Formats: sequence, structure tokens, C-alpha cells
Amino acid sequence: MPTRPPLVLAAGLVLALPLGGHAQAPHYYQTDFSAAELASRRARVYDAIGTQGIAVVQGTSGVPGFSLVRQSNDFYYLSGVESAQAYLLLNGRTRRTTLYLPRRDDDRERGEGKVLSVEDSLLLIQLSGVDRVRGLEGLSEDLTGADLLRPPAMTLFTPLAPMETGNDSRDELLAGQARIAADPWDGRPSREAHFVRLVAERFPQFAVRDLSPTLDAMRTIKSAAEIALIRRATQLAGLGIMEAMRSTAAGVYEYQLDAAAKYVHYLNGARGDGYSSIIGGGTNAFMGHYFRKTDPLRDGDLVLMDYAPDYRYYTSDVTRIWPVNGTFTKAQAALYEFIVEYRDAFFRHIKPDVTADQVLDRAAADMRQWLVGKTFASPAHRKAVEEGLVFRGHFQHPVGMAVHDVGRVRGVPLKAGMVFTIDPMIWIPEERLYIRIEDVALVTADGVENLSGFVPARISDVQQVIAEQGMVQMHKPVPPSGVRP
Repeated sequence: MPTRPPLVLAAGLVLALPLGGHAQAPHYYQTDFSAAELASRRARVYDAIGTQGIAVVQGTSGVPGFSLVRQSNDFYYLSGVESAQAYLLLNGRTRRTTLYLPRRDDDRERGEGKVLSVEDSLLLIQLSGVDRVRGLEGLSEDLTGADLLRPPAMTLFTPLAPMETGNDSRDELLAGQARIAADPWDGRPSREAHFVRLVAERFPQFAVRDLSPTLDAMRTIKSAAEIALIRRATQLAGLGIMEAMRSTAAGVYEYQLDAAAKYVHYLNGARGDGYSSIIGGGTNAFMGHYFRKTDPLRDGDLVLMDYAPDYRYYTSDVTRIWPVNGTFTKAQAALYEFIVEYRDAFFRHIKPDVTADQVLDRAAADMRQWLVGKTFASPAHRKAVEEGLVFRGHFQHPVGMAVHDVGRVRGVPLKAGMVFTIDPMIWIPEERLYIRIEDVALVTADGVENLSGFVPARISDVQQVIAEQGMVQMHKPVPPSGVRP
């Protein structure tokens, strides 16, 4: 049986305070967000639910075995607390927040180290800015006190969307729930549905409403502290892709490029993946979410890589495509240059108060002018380029705590603090060829910043990086035969 790894919470503050009669052991708590910023987020929830509303937000239920606990995004966003099996209650009438936590588990702490618990109430109030901390049993008591004795009861708001707890996004979580519901041997309800059912059984006086739209809208506009984390996650994503470029050669396996990028991410403080890396050589890249990464790269093919880390609860989304042998063919270069120019056209038109549709229309108009006099290797290539001018998916999704983050950036005026991806792409089914790059756009007060603009995209820059020596070549894989443990 393996030894339990130490529990590592968000990288940050280490404190030791004598509280509750215990000599408090050193512990970790995030330092990316101040108690004041967390309190301001909760104040926006109070404003949204009104004086006749209460909100209950569930934290993660934890993980079995020896895996690291990662808090759910919404819970962390409102509290900064990473302990599992935690709950928040925000009372719109009193504008006070209560944090509910399990009791201290001395046996667990002997094996894992300090875990913040209800016994740390004074410290948690100081760190997170909540008004009080209670044990889990206190949640039922406080729900009873929400006007159940003097009807009508306050409206209970809780997130109904599936919670994100790592390298997952809502679209994939909802699809997973649908697959579970369709399985006659499974059919388990979601954790959110289970909570709503328990509320209905125990406190039928409550009318339950969805808190997810409120939290989604809040998370759409990033604060300066959030932008700093996304910027860092993007930096690591780009550096990881550049290391993969250097490590590219015919015969190198797709998973080895993943290993090169992972080393860069983890060396610089990432704790996991923002999403499973997409690394496809040749026709594997034609599958938009090709995760297997089992094949060797082949001379003459292109390889596509889409990957970013989970860095202190924030991620990024960067994609590049490059030639395995280090040199674009004439046919590849013509298509690739179109994609890079299209990317630049999008960034020329992003600014506050415009819409995604306006950006798409203006960028396409620019590219129609750019295409005048351009030639391609075949009619199929030209057709793919022309179809790319009417495709609306190049303006993609929000990025933040999840790679496909919550909130809306399509169909609404852009605002400073929005972060999303620009992802120009074309398909050539006749050759099972898919070409795209993806960059992270931050809307600023007067324009836009390409957070991933430092990652090589021009042909000469890409080929220069590929020519450099890579980690895979410096640290060759160990052959399986003849190796003694």
C-alpha cells in the first residue's frame, strides 16, 4: 500500500496559530485572493438573491484513495477554502455568510498533514472573511431558522449546474450526466439533484431556484487577481507547447510531447491539467478531441497540440500546429498562413462594446481582401479556406476557472475583463486534414491583449523553435528490456 501523500492546498500562506485549545499545526491557504475580494463576491450574491433569499453552495465531496482534493470552482470562488465536504450559506436578509466544515480528523492529519476544519473557525474567519464557521450539523439548524417558523420561507438558491472540480467543463459534465441517465444499470442523479431532493424532503417549505446564472455572470468578468492567474497559466501553456515543438521529430510519440509539456507545467507550480492534452499527428488531428496520444509522429505530417495546466484553479487554452520534420511544405504553408492571418484579423477588431458577430464579420471581410491573388495546392484547399470565412465558430468560449468557462461572450457586447479564445480553423475532409491555432484574448479598457501572443505562430518562428534541441532528445526514454528496478 502506498504511503499517503501530504495534502497540499493552494500554494500560499503558511500560518501557525494556537486556536481552540490545540497547538495549531502549520497549514496552507491560498493567497491569490484577499478576504476583501472574496467578501465582495459574496456581496454580489446577496444583491442578486435579495432580502428574501438564502443561497447554499456545496463544496466538493472529496476523493477516495490517495488523490489530492481539489475544491469545486464555485465554492472556491466564493470562499477560497479547499477542505472537502464543506458548505456555504449566504443569507440575503442579514448579508452574513456561514461556512460549514467537518470536525477535525486526527488520524487523517497524522498521515496527510493539517486539514482546515471547524476547529479552525477563528482562523478561517480571518482568512476568508466569512462571518462564522459551524460544523456540518449546523446547516440544518440554520435552514430551519430561515423563516420556516414564520412562513413564507425564504427562497433557497443553489447551483443546479454540475460542479467543476478540475480538468472538466460544464459542457462535458452535462454530457456525462446524460450518458449516466441513459444507462439502465446506473441512472444516478447528479450531486446537485440529490441536494435539491434532500431539501424537498426535509424542508418542503423552500422554493428552490438556480444560483448558477448569477455565479456564471460574476465569473465572466475577471478581476485583476484572476487575470494574473490566467496570464500565468497561459505563459505555462505556451512554454509547454514550445518545449513540445523542440522535442518533435519523426518517431517521437504523441505522449512524449505531452510529457515534455507536463514537465514545464509542473516545474512551474501547476497542480494538474486544465484539460487532457490534445496531441494529434497526421490524421489524428482531424479528431477535435483526440486524447489517446499513442502514435508515433511521421515525417511529412503536421502535429497539432492543444494543452494548458490547472494553475491555482485557473487555466488557459492554447493551440499550435507544426511540421514533424521542422519544415512546412508549400501546400501546408499556404493553409497555415491563412490561419495565422485570420487570427490577426480577429484581434484587430476586438474591443469593448462590440459583439462577437461584429468581430467575425469584420475579420472575414479583411480576409476576403487578403485572399485576392492567393493560390492553394488544390480546389479542396481553396474550398476549405472559403468555407472558413463563413464559419462562426472561430470566436470560441470563455476561459477562466474551466477551459470552457461559464458565462457568455457570444451575443452580448464585449466588456473589459472578459477572457475567451480565438480559434480560426479549417477542415479538408478529403485529406482528413484539420488546421487551426488558438489564442487567448483579454478584453482591456481600450482594446484587446493576446495573452498567448508570445507563442510562435509565424512560420519562420515556429521552424526556428523546432530546430532547437528538445527535452525528449536530451532525456531519451528508457527501453523496457534489460532494466532492473
